[in-house]
Amino acid sequence: MLLQILILLAGLALVVFGADYLVEGASGIARRFGLSEFVIGLTIVGMGTSAPEMVVSFIGAFHGNADISVGNVVGSNIFNTLLILGITGMLLPMAITPENRRRDVPMNIVVTSLLVLLGFKHTILGIGSDGLSRVDGAVLVALFAVYMWMSFRSSGSGQTDDSPAGEETKEIKPGWAVLMIVGGLAALIFGGNLFVDSATEIARELGVSDKFIAITILAGGTSMPELATCIAAAVKKKGQLALGNIIGSNIYNILLILGGSALIHPLSFAGISYVDMGVLLLSALVLWTSCLVGKKNMLDRLDGAFLVLIWAAYMAYLIMNL
Repeated sequence: MLLQILILLAGLALVVFGADYLVEGASGIARRFGLSEFVIGLTIVGMGTSAPEMVVSFIGAFHGNADISVGNVVGSNIFNTLLILGITGMLLPMAITPENRRRDVPMNIVVTSLLVLLGFKHTILGIGSDGLSRVDGAVLVALFAVYMWMSFRSSGSGQTDDSPAGEETKEIKPGWAVLMIVGGLAALIFGGNLFVDSATEIARELGVSDKFIAITILAGGTSMPELATCIAAAVKKKGQLALGNIIGSNIYNILLILGGSALIHPLSFAGISYVDMGVLLLSALVLWTSCLVGKKNMLDRLDGAFLVLIWAAYMAYLIMNL
């Protein structure tokens, strides 16, 4: 038990330090090349922190285990938006830019809705087949490529740093920034694996059921890089990077990870309930309402608290239905 606790603390330390270096490196790249921090969060950071989901889902697809591939992405996206973005919004209210409002937040809703329509047979349009075929996978991957092209194309030389006015930002050389990003991602992924493995062993030694471990430790484990990165971004007052990380991770998970998994092996949605997909779609819609209600164009602390409450209600539902 003592050894597992020490490993857990070591994993947590790696995650914290990795997130700090990743955020600093990504911000340095954004400033150096005139890209917005949102686009850096959407692409480099979003895809990097989704590496655990990609590994888990692709391995599940190779072994024909659709429950792992689909459940991992659905659970991760719910965790990302409701808990991680909720906590981050409570720590640092985040501005939602006109570009976010016109393209990125609606895109998150579109890809989530597309997943529901393709994955379930009994929807409004009835075009689904209770799973994703290889053709569906190809459509999702192609849509991902188009969205990435649009994101880079529209990223101009406007404001790249949303740090408070007057706060001095240190210049980071491009080569060093890349090393910080790569090293930070490596520490996040390795430290996250250590944390999840040791936490699982501790839970089992304490007599906690495997089902409870699956919906708590393992469900959140693959999203730990996003959690650590967003909290680090909030502490550094880089809200756009945090928002880009979550939206980027969600879109990446559905379009590239599930799309790629379906190309490897057609995926069944038999293990996913309408409640699971309903909560996933609700999380995307609640993010959109932040543009319209309360403090308009701002994910404020009240919005963040509401997201966390929805996550808590969903967790309670899962626990009651074990």
